[in-house]
Amino acid sequence: MDHTDKKIINRIQNNFPIVSRPFEKIGEELFLSEKDVIQRIQMLKKKGIIRRIGGNFGPDKLGFKSTLCAARVEKEKIDRFTEVVNSFSGVTHNYMRDHAYNIWFTFIARSFEEIEKNLKKISDTTGVYDILNLPATELFKISAQFKV
Repeated sequence: MDHTDKKIINRIQNNFPIVSRPFEKIGEELFLSEKDVIQRIQMLKKKGIIRRIGGNFGPDKLGFKSTLCAARVEKEKIDRFTEVVNSFSGVTHNYMRDHAYNIWFTFIARSFEEIEKNLKKISDTTGVYDILNLPATELFKISAQFKV
């Protein structure tokens, strides 16, 4: 990853241009061609440095419910469990923690009933039944921006 890649990463994290050709706009700002910006982003995605580029929406503003889930998963079941969890479109991300509840993930759906139904499917598919469903009682929006 060179200096130009770092400039692109820093630029795309905030105030992403909402225009028909956002990568052209970013290129103009960084004195790069649209093609160069796209190729570099594709390479960074391929290397796993960039996971995704997309909008971040407030689920409640769109009529959805969200919850944080914590699961106690035996070490030998972690890969299968996360594969199953990630197969649900309502899961925005998951991560491992050094804790008894070692896999945490967020789930978004049209209702809490749908979330509960999907958590049961996850349990039935993986054999992991110790999953805490922790719906937010108060919403805090934290801006995560990583300067590279």
